[in-house]
Order: sequence, then structure tokens, then C-alpha cells
Amino acid sequence: MSQETSWVFGAEGGCADRPVVSSEAVTVTSAAASEQSADAVLGTTRGLCISYMQGPRTFLSHALSPAIVAAVPTSDLTGTPAERTAQLLRQQGEACRDIGSPLYGDLLGHSADDLLAGGPVADVLADHLDARPAGVLALRMLGGAHALALSGQAPGLAEWYPSAGGSLDPEPGSPNAWNALQCTLAEQRDEVRRWLDWPPQTNEVGRAAALIGGLLSMTAQEHMPLRLVEVGASAGLNLRADQFYVPGDSGSYGDPQSPVVLSHGWQGGVPPAGHLEVVERTGGDLAPIDPATEHGQLTLTAYVWPDQADRIARLRGALAVAQRVPADLRSESATTTVERTRLATGTWTVLWHSIFRQYLNPDQRVELADGVGRLAAGATSQARFAYLYLEQSRAGGCPVTLTTWPGGHREVLGTASPHGIPVSWRETLGSDHALGVSGM
Repeated sequence: MSQETSWVFGAEGGCADRPVVSSEAVTVTSAAASEQSADAVLGTTRGLCISYMQGPRTFLSHALSPAIVAAVPTSDLTGTPAERTAQLLRQQGEACRDIGSPLYGDLLGHSADDLLAGGPVADVLADHLDARPAGVLALRMLGGAHALALSGQAPGLAEWYPSAGGSLDPEPGSPNAWNALQCTLAEQRDEVRRWLDWPPQTNEVGRAAALIGGLLSMTAQEHMPLRLVEVGASAGLNLRADQFYVPGDSGSYGDPQSPVVLSHGWQGGVPPAGHLEVVERTGGDLAPIDPATEHGQLTLTAYVWPDQADRIARLRGALAVAQRVPADLRSESATTTVERTRLATGTWTVLWHSIFRQYLNPDQRVELADGVGRLAAGATSQARFAYLYLEQSRAGGCPVTLTTWPGGHREVLGTASPHGIPVSWRETLGSDHALGVSGM
């Protein structure tokens, strides 16, 4: 990798590294990236370089995400394709267990054993054993099986899934639930295999807790109406975040009568109080989901883990909000979404994404960097621009990062889980610092 290459937009490696930001025009200097570094690189720029380190970088730690195993260098996986995939299944299972899904922790452990034994999991995952870690193959497979349980096509599995009206398996290791899943995979292999061809679409509503706090922070700088733009928007549910309610001791926001209550959403510092006026909601996704359709609702629910009742309740509430609050959602790439975005006088234009970066290849990350640079360069005091994101960090957790223009003020507002809740805000918010060009 050339010395000009930058690691852009990363929370990869934590917040201790010194960032570099300039509002000058963007020019791509190099797009080269190794397979190992692909999940860290968002783009390569000269002029605008929102990064945590410039030049080649060796990762000192490969801490796994607590929710989605996507930051696993291929060099950490050993053995045959089946053995490497089994390692990923186990790692994803432990990640699920760590943030409140012991059921999926058990099922993925059994799935890894079954894969190596040549059982139904091996049949389902055939031809997919060399998938990138960022593709979260385990969650694609389990999402397909969950959809069958929710739709009544796998009643034996539904018996052990609370989301489908069943009860959790009381036996250690969930052997009854595993037997039901194994039978479902064997009997409906082709149905589950269809779910392996596209990434999970959770449209995690809990992440709105981070978005709301970020929006309040920017409107505290300058109170203006908001135009929300989301890349990787899935069904666009979080484009309605201003309609949700956050109760709690660390401040609160919204209408207590909202169908979406983000309980225990905020911890630590208190985000600025205020009212959010959203005048435009737009987003894009390669495979957007229509939340008004039965198929769309099934797809979104299938990717929520079946033993997590709070997440399912938030999703169903957000689906109700989407019925009455419209949003412009288009089938398009992140590059296209950003290219069609223009700043507007008298407003904040806010570009937002969450747990999305892992699905971009290096070239797409370069394109996203270019788009942010263009918007940043055009920002004025009357037509402001903000870039807000919640993304996984190799150092652990998911920083909530906000950069505003004009001025290039960047602040890590707090950290959250990959599902958004809880967000631990910094004790002192609003202490933005301007970031200038550095000779790093």
C-alpha cells in the first residue's frame, strides 16, 4: 500500500488516534487496499482526509465486535474453508451471546459442529464457505430460518422461538431448539439458501438513540430545520427518529405516547435539550425494504434475534410510525445517494449511517469519502452540513461520531452497542474542536 493511502472515516482503532480534517476539495490519490485492511479503509483522499491514521498501518488488536463478527482478518482464520467458516459461526455465536441472545449463541455453536460433521448446515452453506467475514453468513442463515418460523412454515422451530409465539428452550445448550433448527435446515434447505444471497437488513431501531442525540448536539450549535439523508437505509425506519421517545435519567426526548420507546437508551452525560424539526427524509439502499408490505415486515423481523423481545417491540413500533410518516427511499448505491444530495439554505443537511461501512468495498469507500468532501466544501453558515455515524471500532464498542461544517468540527459524542442501546454519552458534550490539516 502506498504511503499516500489513508484510513478514512474509521472508528477502527479507537478514538485515541489523532484525526485529520480539511474542508478543501477532494482528490483520490490511491485506492489500493489489502484483503486484511479492506474493512478498515473507507477511502483515500488528499485535501479532505477524515481519518485516524495516514499511511500503511498494522493493527495491534483484532478485538471482535460484540454484535456482528465483521472485523476478522482472514489471516486469523485457519484450516479448510469449512473449518474457517465454523470458526466464524462460533465467533458470531459468542458475539450474540455477549449482547443478550443466548439462544443464538447456542444455535451457532451447534451449527459449527454440524458444518464440520457434514450435516444440514454443510448442505445449506455449500458454495458459500469462502464468503468474506463482513458478509455475516451466520446471520443470513439464521434470518432465513427465523422467517420460516415467523411465517408458519416451520412450526417445530417456532415452538422454541419467543418471537413466533414459542418458549425458550429450558435445557442448557438449547438442544430442543437446535434439533428443530437442524430439521428446518434439512427439510427447507433451498428456502434458507435464498437468504444467503443478500446481507442482513435489521434496520435496527435502537440505533436511533444515537442519531437523536447527534441531531440535538448539532442543533444546539445552530438551531435550524433538518434534512436527513441516510445511506444503507434498509427500510428507512430511522429516518423517522424524531418521532421516537427516549426516556431516562440522562435526559429525555420526544413524545411519551410514541409507539417507539427507546428505554434505557441514554446513559452518562445528557445530550442538549431541544426540539427537532425534520423537513426532509431521504435515503438509499441497494435492496430497500418497503415497511408497509407484509413481505417487508417479515424480512425486517426475521433479522431480529428471536429471544430479544425489546428489539422486536421497537421494530413493530417503528413499523407503525412508518405508516403515517413518509420518507423518500430509493433503490440505489450509497454513492448515488450522496451524489444526489445538495445543501439547502436555512437547514442542516445531515448524512447518517450506522453499522453499514463493513458492506462497502474499498472503491465504494473512496466514493463515499469523495461525496462527503464535496458536501463539506460547499457548506456555509446558512447551509450547514453534518456527517454523523455509528460504526464498529476495532478497539471495542461503536463510537457516535459527529463532524459539522463549516469549520470541520469533529466530536466523538459517546459510544453505543451495535444495536444502539444504550448510548453512553460523554459527560461534557458540545466541546467540539476544529480539525486542521496535519502532517501525519
